[in-house]
Amino acid sequence: MAGHRAQRRAQRAARRRTARHQAISAAASVVVAIGAAAGLISAAEGGGEQHEARRTETPEPTLEPLPAVPTPSSSPSPSKKSKSPKPKPSKTSAAPKTPRPDPAPKSNGLYRHGDSQVLDWVRANRNDPRRPLIEQRIADRPAAVWFAEYNPDVIASRVRAVTSSSGGKVPVLVPYAIPDRDCGGASQGGAPSLGAYDRWIDQFAAGLGSREVVVILEPDAVALSDCLSAADRSARFASLARAGRTLHAANPNAKVYYDAGHSGWHPAATQAAALRKAGAASAASSDGIFTNVSNFHTTADETAYARSVLAALGGPASHGAVIDTSRNGNGAPAAGQWCDPAGRKLGQPPTLSTGASRIDAYLWIKLPGESDGCKGAAGSFTPDYAYELATGG
Repeated sequence: MAGHRAQRRAQRAARRRTARHQAISAAASVVVAIGAAAGLISAAEGGGEQHEARRTETPEPTLEPLPAVPTPSSSPSPSKKSKSPKPKPSKTSAAPKTPRPDPAPKSNGLYRHGDSQVLDWVRANRNDPRRPLIEQRIADRPAAVWFAEYNPDVIASRVRAVTSSSGGKVPVLVPYAIPDRDCGGASQGGAPSLGAYDRWIDQFAAGLGSREVVVILEPDAVALSDCLSAADRSARFASLARAGRTLHAANPNAKVYYDAGHSGWHPAATQAAALRKAGAASAASSDGIFTNVSNFHTTADETAYARSVLAALGGPASHGAVIDTSRNGNGAPAAGQWCDPAGRKLGQPPTLSTGASRIDAYLWIKLPGESDGCKGAAGSFTPDYAYELATGG
């Protein structure tokens, strides 16, 4: 998944520098965060936030916290309406220039769930001059559905509510409940223990159905595991390997991807070694890797990085990668800028047909327009930010 990726930077960077990385003189990198308010069918009712990811570029890595967690929508329960707060109609002073809308977007087989913060905003703000562009360039695009709440009694039904309504389209699901997620940072939470997590994944898998589905397994769980002791890290990796096997066994048509961070974080060989321990090289657990979740690195950089990780991983030749392109249209911002940085832009629309070898999909895993915590509350849909991303300004 944070909820790939990143879902990085300001207040988090400050906190982390003082804590974990004081001895390391680094800065944090980006990946996304999952989190908090509401969002694409909130799989959780938790809070949005940021992670910190370590850059490994020479001479010294620079740390940037992850952008706020794509608000895990309060899991889509068929009988229970999401508790995510609905945005109030926003007041706009000067009407912004509205670029010509794009033609109707093509999902290329991906499923767009009908419950999200951006859709709530669009429905509530029909007269807002920003609405047409936000609707056509963001709300109408397929995006991931995050499940960030530890809710073993209802998670199966909430996952099933998405998979059963997807028709012939392919949903993208993000389980985000690993214990000690975000190393106790802003997106902290998850299951109380790995045993409890294993049981939660069992129930998650029970809702997958039998059609094709893409699973972005635990953003940051591998790339951001260096805060754990060696024993705890090994236990986490074993649990992730079990999770992949469980998901595949429940639905052989599920495509399960593992966390490879992003091109500005760990070297490919380092990331591949950790992924191998987490089961990502095994066809029984994995279909490949995901990168750039909630980050801004260009598709070209992520493509080269993903191929390097896959080569070092040594898994089946069929293994591929998916790249989060939700906010990478203008590439990464200046070092140290991670919280809703200015000048970012939407990247390639989500598609399962990339035309690039070993790149299975471009996905919007981070939910565009949901704030990292600077332009709005972390994880909340922020129309000004969404409009900036839609216009590239």
